[in-house]
Amino acid sequence: MAIDTESVDQVIRLFAEESRVRAFAAVALGAGTPAAVARTAGLSARETAVALHRLGEQGVVVEQADGELEVAYGLFKDYARRAPAEEAPVPAEPVLRTFVRGGRLVRLPAQWSRKKRVLEHIAEQTFEPGVDYPERVVDEKLRAWCEDSDAIDHVTLRRYLVDLHHLRRSEGIYRRPAVGEVSGESAYG
Repeated sequence: MAIDTESVDQVIRLFAEESRVRAFAAVALGAGTPAAVARTAGLSARETAVALHRLGEQGVVVEQADGELEVAYGLFKDYARRAPAEEAPVPAEPVLRTFVRGGRLVRLPAQWSRKKRVLEHIAEQTFEPGVDYPERVVDEKLRAWCEDSDAIDHVTLRRYLVDLHHLRRSEGIYRRPAVGEVSGESAYG
């Protein structure tokens, strides 16, 4: 399914106007009525009405059945899922081309040697050696790899990376070992 770049361009242009950005942010923060949007965004009633009208025309803010305003997160997720795969570099290795597409994990290989190579690739592409990452950041980064896969989740992926020593964990902090760091010699083992 190809992405409609004209629609994406329209959404980008939509946010070129400060009042629309402020109104959108107010809705995203929970302002559910035009009056609440105006208060939260610091806009006049007229500015708010015009901004909400344009945001509604483009489908980024919708009115629910109960009259509450809400960000149409599904629209953004749809655009992200349909984004061209050529934006992410295509791995050179055949095993990686098979299991990694568009910077996302399609699935994990069943063969253990291939699985280890794919996991090593994910660690190399996601985490800098010697940098500390809190668990929530690790989860966020790994969720991006699993976004289009029903076969694996970020927790399983994190467990594999720790088990294979691509990540070391200590007191909720994760670190990818620096080059040449031998397993078991780090405080993060």
